[in-house]
Amino acid sequence: MPPSPDRAGVRLMLNKVPEVSLIFWVIKIMSTTVGETGSDYLTLHVGLGVLLTDALMLCLLVGAMTLQLRADRYIPWRYWLSVVLVSVVGTEITDFLTDRLHVSLYASTVGFAVLLGIAFTVWYRSERTLSIHTIVTRKRELFYWSAILCTFALGTAAGDLATEALALGFRLGVVIFGGMIAATTYAYYRGANPILTFWIAYVLTRPLGASLGDLLSQHHADGGLGLGTIGTSACFLAVIVAAVAWLSRPALAPRALSQHAGQD
Repeated sequence: MPPSPDRAGVRLMLNKVPEVSLIFWVIKIMSTTVGETGSDYLTLHVGLGVLLTDALMLCLLVGAMTLQLRADRYIPWRYWLSVVLVSVVGTEITDFLTDRLHVSLYASTVGFAVLLGIAFTVWYRSERTLSIHTIVTRKRELFYWSAILCTFALGTAAGDLATEALALGFRLGVVIFGGMIAATTYAYYRGANPILTFWIAYVLTRPLGASLGDLLSQHHADGGLGLGTIGTSACFLAVIVAAVAWLSRPALAPRALSQHAGQD
């Protein structure tokens, strides 16, 4: 079904966000893990340094987002490439504030929470919905990706605050954030607002993925399992690529907007 203009003359697209399912959350968590381990690998092991790594990832993100925004429907590889790169850039923003500008993790966590609240407020006042099932205009998609970037930066700051500043450690971080996601899922199935629970879970998957990535990649002396950033990143990227390839099969083509009607 080709895109068509609505009554206000705004060009509509097919929904640009995938259906929320188990595989959606699996890829999301792995993307956040890659964001954590990939950023560490490029900065420390490749030796690019913070500024060069940040500039490179930002350029790649701009390129990926250009491809994503030009599409008139959900295309799995474009969407998830953008998510992975937003994850890396969101991690680098928080790390830059913490490591280079020496901003407290308490301050950055609160600051990104405020920014996310502002993003949601502006989005809702403009569109009267925060539903991901109706990302059918360029304006809504820009609101969506702005919120996504804020969730990654907030999740990184909150995860580092819990595992480092509060010294909870990677294992306990996985348990705590995993438990919070489980509680959110339970609330959803008990009838809680689906839009609210989605965004809560989306924020929480970032510190869960970061804690999981650090647990797998960091040295034993630092509380990790010692798999290294290369091995962890490569393994998770392989799973992401396989999952996205499976989602890209013709039989799993994205559904039209009309199939999501009434889900706000």
